[in-house]
Amino acid sequence: MDSIHAPSTQTRNPLHGLTLEAIVIQLADHYGWADLGSRIPIRCFTHEPSVGSSLKFLRKTPWARDKVESLYLFMLREQKRYNAQLGHR
Repeated sequence: MDSIHAPSTQTRNPLHGLTLEAIVIQLADHYGWADLGSRIPIRCFTHEPSVGSSLKFLRKTPWARDKVESLYLFMLREQKRYNAQLGHR
């Protein structure tokens, strides 16, 4: 099988194809900056937060980016669970 038709190893990765900016925006929209700052207590979320300042910090700080990506995956699982509960009522 050639590489053009090979199944992607990323197809089941929910982060695949998402930009860091899209992740930060979705988290800020879902949790709000204050809750986001309490869940991940880093200065770019707790003091005058903005998407721009967050991206600048997260792009230079791998451990913080890992925390943001983990929270994003948690949010997706939380939303999936909530939607499943609505479907079974």
